[in-house]
Amino acid sequence: MFRNILIPTDGSPLATIAVDAGITFAKEVSAKVTILAVTEPYHLFSVDPEQLSGTRDEYEALASKHAAEMLAALARKAEAEGVTCQTEQVSSHEVYRAIIDQATQKDADLIIMASHGRGGVGSLMLGSVAAKVLAHSTIPVLIYRAKK
Repeated sequence: MFRNILIPTDGSPLATIAVDAGITFAKEVSAKVTILAVTEPYHLFSVDPEQLSGTRDEYEALASKHAAEMLAALARKAEAEGVTCQTEQVSSHEVYRAIIDQATQKDADLIIMASHGRGGVGSLMLGSVAAKVLAHSTIPVLIYRAKK
């Protein structure tokens, strides 16, 4: 049923656990995976400390390097499990849209991703990438939630 799975990650511990779960699932159903990192472009005004500590070029180089290293490590995990894996890194102001666009471009038939499970004001102020992907994707989405 599932042959091509997109697994977006932000590198957080929960997202990494979700990637591991996605790789295990892919192995069980003999699917291939694409692991995706979406970096946000530099913002002149930001509450993200990483974006306040340097120039646009420094931030973008650091973000790209970090994503490449993370993706390489995750690809090694997938390959160690015998799962065919490719990686993608894109930059977008709309992370949820980039995830959906990549899933469509890669002809994915499932998206597996983490949700940090923020509720109330936290989800209203920050928005939820997972919620937006669920709301806008025509491709099935499996959400991995933090255990409480």
